[in-house]
Amino acid sequence: MGNIITSQNITPKNPDVEENNTTSKSYITLRSLDGGKFEVPEAVAKVSPTICQMIEDDYDKSIIPIHNVTATTLAMVIEYCKKNVKVTDASKIETAEPDTSMMSAEALKNWDQEFIDVDIDTLYDLIMAADYLKINGLMDLACEKVAYMIKGRSVEELRQMFNIENGFSPEVEEEHRRLNPWAFD
Repeated sequence: MGNIITSQNITPKNPDVEENNTTSKSYITLRSLDGGKFEVPEAVAKVSPTICQMIEDDYDKSIIPIHNVTATTLAMVIEYCKKNVKVTDASKIETAEPDTSMMSAEALKNWDQEFIDVDIDTLYDLIMAADYLKINGLMDLACEKVAYMIKGRSVEELRQMFNIENGFSPEVEEEHRRLNPWAFD
């Protein structure tokens, strides 16, 4: 549980950067709900206003707990933040993918679409994480995906997709269908 998780998408700690360095090249350790630890560049972590506020409030910088997000989801959030971080000077941040700062808007849009092509449970986890961490771009992307998924579906299909039980009696449902036919087309 206490191991530091690294992968192609998570940059390992840079030994040349001091712990107390507050420049954009400093690293922050994030700990997920289930104990996963991720070391990320501070600029990437600051994509989240929630984490940014913790840093500004002099929160213990050794490890910042992300209480409502599992390691699997946090890894995806970090991957999203790395691709979408806005840095005016590319030399201020080191990423696993040096071309990120030069990525065109079209390439980023394509990457976002591939990134968000996940199952509904993962999509739900990403929405909850984006809400908790206040990452508006990720929230918008995930909600657009949900909107695309529900567009043109019947009420019955939506109930099945989202595992929603029909709480109406047949009579009440028929009354709603009669009064609001547009909602059931």
